[in-house]
Amino acid sequence: MGLIGNRRKLASRLLQYRATEIQILMSEPQPPAAPDSPRRSRFKWWWLVLPVLLAAVIYLYSFESKSSASGSNGAPKGGSSAKKGGKGGRGGEPQAIPVVGTRALKGDISVYLNGLGNVTPLNTVTVKSRVDGQLMAVHFREGDTVKKGDLLMEIDPRPFQVQLTQAEGQLAKDQATLENARIDLTRYEKLLTQNAIPEQQVATQRSTVKQAEATVKSDEGQVDAAKLNLIYARITSPITGRVGLRLVDPGNIVHANDANGLVVLTQMEPTSVLFTISEDQLPVVLQKLRAGQRLTVEAYDREMKNKIATGTLTTVDNEIDQTTGTVRLRATFENRNDVLFPSQFVNARLLVERKHGVVLLPSTAIQRTSNTTFVYLVKPDSTVTVRSITTGTSEGDNTEITSGLAPGDVVVMMGVDKLEEGSKVRVQIQGEPENNGGGPGRGGRK
Repeated sequence: MGLIGNRRKLASRLLQYRATEIQILMSEPQPPAAPDSPRRSRFKWWWLVLPVLLAAVIYLYSFESKSSASGSNGAPKGGSSAKKGGKGGRGGEPQAIPVVGTRALKGDISVYLNGLGNVTPLNTVTVKSRVDGQLMAVHFREGDTVKKGDLLMEIDPRPFQVQLTQAEGQLAKDQATLENARIDLTRYEKLLTQNAIPEQQVATQRSTVKQAEATVKSDEGQVDAAKLNLIYARITSPITGRVGLRLVDPGNIVHANDANGLVVLTQMEPTSVLFTISEDQLPVVLQKLRAGQRLTVEAYDREMKNKIATGTLTTVDNEIDQTTGTVRLRATFENRNDVLFPSQFVNARLLVERKHGVVLLPSTAIQRTSNTTFVYLVKPDSTVTVRSITTGTSEGDNTEITSGLAPGDVVVMMGVDKLEEGSKVRVQIQGEPENNGGGPGRGGRK
């Protein structure tokens, strides 16, 4: 208020002085003068300065009013508070700074290895025709889930039925020839025992029987081939999975040597995720696998916020990629709800260890510089001290504290920008009643 009062008095006196001087100049008799006389020029100059002076007085008055209003509404009586716990309380005591604190707790934390991966089906089949013919019918809807052995498509079977009939007729003919040759051989063998025919004739008949047997066997193969073509005319699903968009419409002629297939079939349940980890992280994974442990793998979305599915590590690739220094791993997921889609990008987290009974602290309470990691520890006398700490594993919002803190210690989590060594604070811990005395309540240590 003293500074504002002095400014008001100074402005009033300046205004009075300028007004008096202007009145004296205007009251003096003025002899006629030329338009460019010095006195008239001086009179014009004062009329130009007068608005500037009035504007300055108005500005000072407005500043005084705003300062008075802000001082009466926000400033505590008896003077302004000092920065960072300075003198501002009653009797010259430091004013407590309100902060939000948290306690170091004892708990468990998991050690994960993170890697980038893609959903890779265990089986993907491009269904193709194995015979030539006209595609007659399609027995699935695009996107359906089909089981192994389900009928997918049909090719015109009539040409293969004709081939089967021809093969069966030729087989019957050759079987009759074979039967007659066997009867002749039996007759010749009896006559040979009576020396009625030469031995050469018997040997020739035996050769005729073998030729007939070979012909019958060839005919049987033709029959089986025709039957197989009839089976191939009915295209069935080789695996259980989901069918994609069909690549050929009914009515088209398909061939066994077509480059493109008829439809792509992908196994959805179970499925797998191929992801990579650094080669430096491989020894710990191999050690766990050799010990017979089942390692859990969690699949997260692209932003690493939502967990999609949980599976188990299946295998490790047999070589390290020298260009990237990484190794590929495969994890298997049941995927009963089809939450993992083929070729989907995921963030894979491989759980390799679970630490029990360690000191945990929210990561937001940890302060870092280029040289050290520290926290503002709240002491029982409601003052803070800078405490250097050593961190370990981080998971989510929590970080393992390997040294520097004990369970129950209270540290400042929000409001650290106002603090310095020895600042007096009033701590509010989430979930605990506020201590009006400003102290940490319990668990703080010197």
